Amino acid sequence: MTALVVCPCGRADAKKRPVAYANCCGRFVDHVDTTPAPDAEHLMRSRYTAFVLARADYLLATWHHNTQPASLDFDADAKWLGLEAREHKVTGDDTAEVEFVARYRIAGAAVRLHERSRFVREDGRWFYVDGDQR
Repeated sequence: MTALVVCPCGRADAKKRPVAYANCCGRFVDHVDTTPAPDAEHLMRSRYTAFVLARADYLLATWHHNTQPASLDFDADAKWLGLEAREHKVTGDDTAEVEFVARYRIAGAAVRLHERSRFVREDGRWFYVDGDQR
């Protein structure tokens, strides 16, 4: 169990206060078998958080089996700086897209990952399928 106070995904409550990890992405990342993300945006945010925490177990469990890699490697030098969720669009009964920008620094260089990700829901669970980087 990870003891983070503020969720890395950056979600804020109605009063613009950061949401605690346990009340935000932690409920999905730490309980993947029993608490699936309710929609594609929550899944994208929780997957960002899993990248920050180097939680390959969660990332692989939420990656669609048709596009899932065999394993994941994390760069220990990466410092994640923040996430901006730009758009969550329902594209069908069981499909959605989320556009986001994730920022991190590696070896002193700033990196900006801008992606429109595609998600599918199967048996009540959302999965990341793939995405187009912009």
